[in-house]
Amino acid sequence: MKYYIIAGEASGDLHGSNLIKALKKEDSDADIRCWGGDLMKAAGGNLVKHYKEMAFMGFLEVITNINQIFKNIAFCKADISQFNPDVIVFIDYSGFNLRIASWAKKNQFKTNYYISPQIWASREGRIHKIKRDIDAMHVILPFEKEFYEKKHHYPVNFVGHPLIDAIGEVPRIDDKKFREAHNLDLQKPIVALLPGSRKQEVQKMLTIMLSVTKSFPKFQFVIAGAPSLDLEFYQPFLKSTQVSLISNKTYDLLSLSYAALVTSGTATLETALFKIPQVVCYRANWISYQIAKRIITLKFISLVNLIMDKEVVKELIQDDLNTKNLTQELDKILNGPERKKQFEAYYELEKKLGGKGASEKAASLIIQSAQLDH
Repeated sequence: MKYYIIAGEASGDLHGSNLIKALKKEDSDADIRCWGGDLMKAAGGNLVKHYKEMAFMGFLEVITNINQIFKNIAFCKADISQFNPDVIVFIDYSGFNLRIASWAKKNQFKTNYYISPQIWASREGRIHKIKRDIDAMHVILPFEKEFYEKKHHYPVNFVGHPLIDAIGEVPRIDDKKFREAHNLDLQKPIVALLPGSRKQEVQKMLTIMLSVTKSFPKFQFVIAGAPSLDLEFYQPFLKSTQVSLISNKTYDLLSLSYAALVTSGTATLETALFKIPQVVCYRANWISYQIAKRIITLKFISLVNLIMDKEVVKELIQDDLNTKNLTQELDKILNGPERKKQFEAYYELEKKLGGKGASEKAASLIIQSAQLDH
């Protein structure tokens, strides 16, 4: 069968790549065309457009790039028409994907969504588009099933979280060899800095993260460089500090870290699954934040706290994200009882996420859905 998969950012590329592997395992004739990244291409997808050309973050950034976004939408529709897939699979990236889904449904394409848009966080009214345009929804967070089925009477499949598989496949890293290979101190414990994967995020987050490093001389701080950003981009941040940068090795780095400062997003859950105590950081430009504050209805911003429905990890948001607060909170997870509390909660979190095999379950359901009218 023919599959058209659309992912628009680094995390979507990771989950999309594992989905492609699972589809190819179950359907040996799978012909897969995709929007995503290097991982999806390596897994055997025919890559049409890279997410690096599509990653616009925040309301202001979207507005300033609106012409490019509309060009991408028009190109995507034309490309789908030409390829004529048996099923289109949308992965997260809701602003773009829901527009394509609306068009796809009108044009009689089979539509599946893997990794739901976060309508439980904001703009819940999008449920009407999902009910109208999506034939099957495969969700990865336990509370999403209840949200869709009880609140909105829309049946969905909970497949478990694909990060459990992705992290489970990470080979054990030799601590000494890793440190030597990346010119790290062989003794000092590592604090990982995860400032995000988009330029706008990193510019806002990294300076504030770096501002705490002098307060912790017994630790070494290492920036997890995003695969989507080159070394040149990070250079200005590295000039004024003794901090190291390791690109495209976030999982290896996390597996050897003692603690982490993490920009809100998928990385908070990844850090938790590696059992690394963390402080969650978030800061947007003022206009984007003011808009977001008015439409987002959640108690928490990190997936860890949302899944557990309580504060497991400290969230420092907007003005609360400053050097003083970040220093205090980091100290608590390096030296205080907060460290043990996070460890205990992480084990409970993993149980809630439903075990291994999310990609295989999703692939199987997508194939079943695509075959319904064949």
